[in-house]
Amino acid sequence: MAITLKNPEGLPKIDVYRQVAIASGSKLVFIAGQVAWDAEGVTVGEGDLAAQVEQCYLNIATALGEVGGSFGDVAKLTFYVVDWTAEKMPALLDGISRATAKLGVTPVPPTTLIGVAALDVPEHLVEIEATAVLD
Repeated sequence: MAITLKNPEGLPKIDVYRQVAIASGSKLVFIAGQVAWDAEGVTVGEGDLAAQVEQCYLNIATALGEVGGSFGDVAKLTFYVVDWTAEKMPALLDGISRATAKLGVTPVPPTTLIGVAALDVPEHLVEIEATAVLD
């Protein structure tokens, strides 16, 4: 794999993701923000943040598979969560946990979470974009 994930000494050790991704590959892949649509464009997990996070991860993995990569090649994730509050963290973490278990990836790459007012359609609670590095 072209990505090594680390939590450097001197920075907090975050359990759900690593603070640094070191890329040694030569091909950058930028995945558009993924929402909780299945292959037919139907929203998965309406009203369920965990289910939508899981579907976003699976969609990212599908996109990477198309270009010869996998979720393990992800160097950075950005989450856009509608009406973010700290009370949503358990559902977000549950979705991440379910998705990473299905995909067989651990740990999670560096992640940024941004609260937003709305997304493309009212049923979408989260959108996740990814940057990956392939050999």
